[in-house]
Amino acid sequence: MIDVVMPQLGESVAEGTVTKWLVREGDFVAREQPLLEVATDKADTEVPAPSAGRVESIVAAVGAVVPKGGLLCRLDETATAGADVVRPAIPPAPAEPQAPKETKAESTAQPLGSPSTRKLAREEGVDLSQVQGTGEHGRITHDDVRRVAHAAPAPAAFAVPPPPAAHVPAQPIMAAPELAQLVQSGGGFVPPIPGVGYGAYKVPPYTPRPGDEVIPFSRRRRITADHMAYSKITSPHVVTVAEVDLQATTKLRDQHKDRFKKEGVPLTFLAFICAATVRALREHPHLNARVLDNSFVVLKEINLGVAVETPGGLLVPSIKHADQLSLRGVAAQIDELATRARAGKTTADDLAGTTFTVSNPGLKGNLFGGAIISQPNVGILRMGEIKKRPVVVTRDGEDVIAIHPVMYMALSYDHRIVDGVLANSFLWRVADLLSRGEFEVG
Repeated sequence: MIDVVMPQLGESVAEGTVTKWLVREGDFVAREQPLLEVATDKADTEVPAPSAGRVESIVAAVGAVVPKGGLLCRLDETATAGADVVRPAIPPAPAEPQAPKETKAESTAQPLGSPSTRKLAREEGVDLSQVQGTGEHGRITHDDVRRVAHAAPAPAAFAVPPPPAAHVPAQPIMAAPELAQLVQSGGGFVPPIPGVGYGAYKVPPYTPRPGDEVIPFSRRRRITADHMAYSKITSPHVVTVAEVDLQATTKLRDQHKDRFKKEGVPLTFLAFICAATVRALREHPHLNARVLDNSFVVLKEINLGVAVETPGGLLVPSIKHADQLSLRGVAAQIDELATRARAGKTTADDLAGTTFTVSNPGLKGNLFGGAIISQPNVGILRMGEIKKRPVVVTRDGEDVIAIHPVMYMALSYDHRIVDGVLANSFLWRVADLLSRGEFEVG
């Protein structure tokens, strides 16, 4: 008998939520056949069968939050498809299977909430068993916790204060070091609450109107929203922009794109930009870093995230060890990651470990835009649309006007550890490589 357990689903992921079983008890499965779908804070993924055999028992119900290593089901690897099997007439109801016995507390009895949600609940003093989840499968979200934590009546915030006493001294303004310590420790600091407000300011309640359409957040949209809000609060964003003349790179691409296409590798502008970014990161390693509590670490590996739009929303899988790949290798990886993402085959490992990101707005882009940094990275490079523009070039010692393909690129960087000189030098180098077309095309 083989125990199928919750795998490690990516960096810093300690648990997953069972969202769908793809087999029933009594089914025969092949090795690597998907058994179930699991959702985490980072991605949705399938758990494959470690061996061929018969599904002897399903242990974790749909909706159960199972820790890494927790029991999902059992397979009888000695069973053969020719054996007599008694199948249940009706698939087992989601609530019937027992929770894993290995865990400290039974998973199915736990309120559905991510590790970050439970951490927030502890900080806010909220009992998750008393919280009604509004997320997918009843999952408790950050907003659910905040609503309970701040459910006390707030009329006092609008009350008219009494006239000041004649001799009451004004309260001293908190010193900057004290304020910084308060924010860092979290003690007594209440951040703005989405949909609720901050301090005396309250968000006006929504009043339904004919024709309005209320669209619930999908799980991915909720995670993205929380990530973006966290990033803006955590990292002081600064944006710098460069204009890039792509004439030389365009000529190089035109010379080789048909050959690459015949070999099954699309040679896109994104591939050139990613290759230039990787070279610039190796020359400016402090852009390939992450911030710790009172320090930062320069990362040796360069895992370049590439934003991909999918039917279910934006995903950012990463090219692992991108600095060890040729231009062809980078182009092939971009195509493979994008194809898997759009087919819903992205794994948690694809999304884990990103150290820097390139964002491509697509064919219907715009001049430029400042992207929000993907945490815990310290920078993200956003492409603008490529347009033919008049540029001044030097020919035979004379300045002349020519029509070249031009693109604006915007670098958003974390000013906690990245200064303007470093950021500008990095972006200048990316633009320089692209304007010169300095790439080895194998």
